[in-house]
Amino acid sequence: MQALEEKDVACPYCGESITLLLDGSAGSHSYTEDCEVCCRPIVVHVGTFGGSDLHADVRREDDA
Repeated sequence: MQALEEKDVACPYCGESITLLLDGSAGSHSYTEDCEVCCRPIVVHVGTFGGSDLHADVRREDDA
């Protein structure tokens, strides 16, 4: 698994596709990133799926 991996996700506010750069070396973690389209804060939960593939779950800041 690469330390940094790009993942495309849909913004939970505007629905536009955005690309996140996920850090696999940090293990499971959460952080907040603004949508590059609508500028609203997205909470990103990063983890591994099946022990190797990175997975990103995105939610609205008020739903987190």
